Formats: sequence, C-alpha cells, structure tokens
Amino acid sequence: MITNFDQLELAPELLRAIKDQGYTQPTPIQAMAIPEALAGKDVLGRAQTGTGKTAAFMLPTLHRLNGGEGLRALVLCPTRELAIQVAESATEYAKHLELWVGVIYGGTSVQKDLRDLKAGFDVLVATPGRLIDHLERGNVDLSQLEVLVLDEADRMLDMGFRPQINEILRHCPRKRQTLFFSATLPNDVKSLAYDSLRDPVSVEAAPSMTTADGVEQFVYLVDQKKKTGLLLELLARPGMDSVIVFTRTKVGADRLIGKLHAAGVSATVMHGDRGMKERVQALDDFRDGKARVLIATDVAQRGLDVEGISHVINYDVPNEPDSYVHRVGRTARAGQTGEAITLMSPGEIGELRAIEHHIGRELPRIEVEGYTFGAMPEDAKVPTKAEKKAVRSTRGFRMGSRAGKELSPEELEAILRVG
Repeated sequence: MITNFDQLELAPELLRAIKDQGYTQPTPIQAMAIPEALAGKDVLGRAQTGTGKTAAFMLPTLHRLNGGEGLRALVLCPTRELAIQVAESATEYAKHLELWVGVIYGGTSVQKDLRDLKAGFDVLVATPGRLIDHLERGNVDLSQLEVLVLDEADRMLDMGFRPQINEILRHCPRKRQTLFFSATLPNDVKSLAYDSLRDPVSVEAAPSMTTADGVEQFVYLVDQKKKTGLLLELLARPGMDSVIVFTRTKVGADRLIGKLHAAGVSATVMHGDRGMKERVQALDDFRDGKARVLIATDVAQRGLDVEGISHVINYDVPNEPDSYVHRVGRTARAGQTGEAITLMSPGEIGELRAIEHHIGRELPRIEVEGYTFGAMPEDAKVPTKAEKKAVRSTRGFRMGSRAGKELSPEELEAILRVG
C-alpha cells in the first residue's frame, strides 16, 4: 500500500515540486494510477473532480518526458476553465524540470496561440475545438507525441466533442501511452475508451456518491405535458433568485428557453451545440445576475462553480444516478444551503428509483393540484411493498395561492402502477 510520494519512484525534481505544494500523501487515485502510468501502461481511471486526478496523470507524464525535447504530451480538456487549471498545475509540477507547458483554448486570439506555439512546448493542454483549428492550419505537429491524456472524457462527449476527438486521434501516433479519466462510464464513454486505449489498466477512486447535507431535495409528481406550466409556477415562488434548470437534451433546452422568454422570465441557455463564445456569455450573464435562470444540459453539471445558486431544478430526471448528484451539487456550495427539485413524469419513475438507491435515501414526493398524473392504465402492474414505501415519504407545501396535499393510499398505489 502506497502511503507517501517517495514510494512512487518519481524524478527528484518532481518530488521536490510536490513538497513545495505541501502534498504529503497521495490520494487514492494517485496511489493507484501513478505506478501503472510510470510502467508505461494505458490507464482507464474513474475519478471525480477534487480527487487529485490532475496529479495522477500529470506527474507520471512529466517523469516520462524529463530529458527530451519537442511536443510529446497532449492533454485534452472539455472547457477553457479546466484547461487553464490543468496547465497551471502542470507548470507548478514541472518548475524544477527543463520542460515547458502551454495551453490553448477557444475565445482567445489565434495569433497569440501561434506565437506561443512557435516558442515550443513539451506539454500542450488544449480544448478539442481550438486544437482542431490549429491542426487544420498546420500550427501543431503531434507526430512525436508520446502521451495522450483525455481528462473528463464524459464531459467532452456531453459537449458534443466526439467528432473532434476522433480527428485528433487520427493525428496521434498509434504507438503512444494514453491516460483516460472520466467521472462516469456510460456507453458512449466506454466506446471512446475502446477506440483510444490499448490493454488498459482500470483504476477507480470514485467515492460513494452522496448529496451535500445543505441541499433540500424534493420530487414533484407531474404529467409530462404539464412540466413547463409547473416550472413557471415554481419560478414565480419567492426565493427563486438564481436557478439552474437541467434538461436531458439540447433540443429540449432550446425549446424550454423559448417558453421561458415568452413568459417573461430572464433566462439563458448553455449546451454543446452552442459555440464557446455563446456558452461563456451565457455563464457570465447568469453569474452577473442578468439572467435569473440558466437552462443547461449536463455540459454544466460538473465544474460549474457559481456562488449563490439557490435552486437546481431537474426538468428531466437524469438517466445516470451520478449525473443527479453532480447536478444537485451546483447548489449548497461552500457551506451554504440550497434546494433541488426534480420534476418526475410517470415514465421516469425507474430512473428516480435508481437515483434513490444510489444516494441511499428516499426523496419526498409532492403533488400539486392541476399538474399531477392523469388516469392510470388498467393493465398497470401491482406495486411491491418496497415501491409503496418509497412513495409514502410525502410532504405538503404551499406555493403562492396553491396548496400541496398529501397523497391518499389509493393515489399512491395508482402512481406506483405507472411504468
């Protein structure tokens, strides 16, 4: 069991930099991934933000590059914010080495990038779109690449970067080491891992996902066709000052922003089909309070650090339980409190049950008069005792002039028969 960095057999210059940072013991993902990467193996790592994964891939990469010249390592990141963060960390780790770290991302001058690239880097941190731009212009040569890192791969796919990643892979040498890190491993991420890795070693340091103590969580039982109406009622409640509304699809996000604007709600939208400048502008407007509501797909579920978010609303129940935790985690940050609301239609009860199993608790259900489910199908299944118990955790509320009410046993059973 590795308990200190000296056991990792890193270059003395790296160990010195680690001590300069005040690190004493490697995190679980570092203790598992670094030895495998130092051995030259491809690594498939599952780890969330905040687990120390940047050092897990950067330290062995810098160790490998020590003593050579030229662009030999590429780190792909989904956003400019993460790219800057990774580049800054890499620069700190490499400060006692003769290695240079560069970063390029969208929203900046291409000419500035070109001047920096001509100066030469050993490690390049980049967002996929901007890197493709420079590859097409012939400004970047990846032919000598030894290490490719894909950081937050699931998020890059959420943002629609799969075509760009495929093109970048075609520019990379087949003989290379690939370090692949992702918080979740849905099928599309597994497919990308299969295409980019060779006999990888899998390491996982994903903690048991739980939601923050300061988040109050509720599930509103609502007919699918009435979700927008209920959302508008919720947004009219006092205290809805800074709200993120998550949708499952980009089309759904665009459709919803139109309805909110028509209702006079100040809102903006952020998803993978929006250009980098549009996404940055949307986030700035939300941060500055110009837009009270940010509608987003899961492109914004991780790494979105905005202070004072009062509410997170899941317009669609997420397919992945981890996504629910990441979404809810956008509120109640830094010891604050917040509220997370999930709008669940009859067809989404399976996803909700998976979330509740994942977080180890049942979420209180709320019914709002005029918005709840319609008539139940005659051939609906009989609920189990566990399913009945899961829904009986109900609580009332008042919203403006409408009063919520507790469900009767007959209504509870009818709800459970759906799906």
